[in-house]
Amino acid sequence: MAFENLTDRLSNIFSNLGHKGKLTEDDVNQALREVRMALLEADVNFKLVKDFIAKVKEKAIGEEVLSSLTPAQTVVKIVNEELTSMMGSETTEIVLKPAGDITVIMMAGLQGAGKTTTAAKLAGKFKSNGRTPVLVACDIYRPAAIDQLRVNAEKVKIPFFSLGDKVNPVEIARKAVQEAKEKHYNVVILDTAGRLQIDEKLMDELQNIKKAVDVQWTILTVDAMTGQEAVNVAETFSDKVGIDGVILTKCDGDTRGGAALSIKAMTGKPILYLGMGEKLDDLEQFYPDRMAGRILGMGDVLSLIEKAEKNLDAEKSRESIGKLTRGKFDYNDFMVQMDQMSKLGGISGILKMLPGASGLGDIDMDDTEKQLGKVRAIIQSMTAKERSNPDLINPSRKRRIANGAGVDIAEVNRLVKQFEQMRKMMKQFGGAMRSKHGRGGLGGFGGLGNLGGLGGFGKGGRFPF
Repeated sequence: MAFENLTDRLSNIFSNLGHKGKLTEDDVNQALREVRMALLEADVNFKLVKDFIAKVKEKAIGEEVLSSLTPAQTVVKIVNEELTSMMGSETTEIVLKPAGDITVIMMAGLQGAGKTTTAAKLAGKFKSNGRTPVLVACDIYRPAAIDQLRVNAEKVKIPFFSLGDKVNPVEIARKAVQEAKEKHYNVVILDTAGRLQIDEKLMDELQNIKKAVDVQWTILTVDAMTGQEAVNVAETFSDKVGIDGVILTKCDGDTRGGAALSIKAMTGKPILYLGMGEKLDDLEQFYPDRMAGRILGMGDVLSLIEKAEKNLDAEKSRESIGKLTRGKFDYNDFMVQMDQMSKLGGISGILKMLPGASGLGDIDMDDTEKQLGKVRAIIQSMTAKERSNPDLINPSRKRRIANGAGVDIAEVNRLVKQFEQMRKMMKQFGGAMRSKHGRGGLGGFGGLGNLGGLGGFGKGGRFPF
């Protein structure tokens, strides 16, 4: 995640501050010096950092804060508020015209920023909200750009419009809007050409498209991994073409996060979405307050719940949880729970959104995910009868399962033993579990905690649940 290093730094700073109990002005000054260095290392604009620290210091160094019962928590609260303010305070939605009218969205950005993929992601979101978008190939310069957009359009089952690579992009945009009127598409997404660097020809072309068709939203995609350069790109596009919002891509990569903290303050334009991966549904709405919480290690439970509501099969989850609390849980049900967790981004994806997860730095996420893969292989090596009736699994069956999964028999023994322990434990507490999860809706989300019963495959003998 983009802010992982920054989150770790800030968590350590405020943890040390919390251990002091009563705070002095020197304590706060020292902590803010460290915060300043952490933000600069995250590639946040120098002037912004200076203003940010000044605002926090003004609020944090006062009798009311220093004499409070929880001064360290109060300082964190102030930092959280200022981070949120820096990123824009309020969430900005892409407002579309009424369904009977056409909304034209022009995607802009440098080559390699993920613009074409992001255009398809946006189209998929609009479609899921009941709109009828069309993806338009206006990039006639980059080899395979048209084919890439066509393939992505097919994946999300969105209409695709192209006039090939010999027609001027301005004319393509004009013809696309005309076709949208004829075929009753109500969102036209123009995937324009990118360049390896900002140039006048690119800017002129974008301006000419905006003159030719009524563009409601000009959305800039910028690569978060380019750090402060992403902010420079956003400022240039804003000045020369005019943009209405920004989508930060590659936010799941090893990036310092300074772009997200700087763009709104430097350009006045809001961040609309975060690109969190290559899949065509890996596009998250940007919430400044939630992002501030993530950065400070407070988690983002609201986003996790929303993701669960969108991706989890509530009926399957309720059925599995019900069987678990009655002691009837089998390996098929366990696979359902593993699949549900995978839809939420796996263990690492879930932990990143939970409060205090930054304190779990000693957990090897890659190793844990790898071990979960072994669990899946073991279960898939069982016969259908064995998965449905775990009591059938005897020593000879275990040897066959281990050979099929390519693991040592000790790992099969450990899985079987801990699976049985989990079933017994959950049957014992079945009444409480049914009371907690019986209301439905997020049964599978709550049930994910039960995966801890197979902790023998995690580092140190436990999964981090």
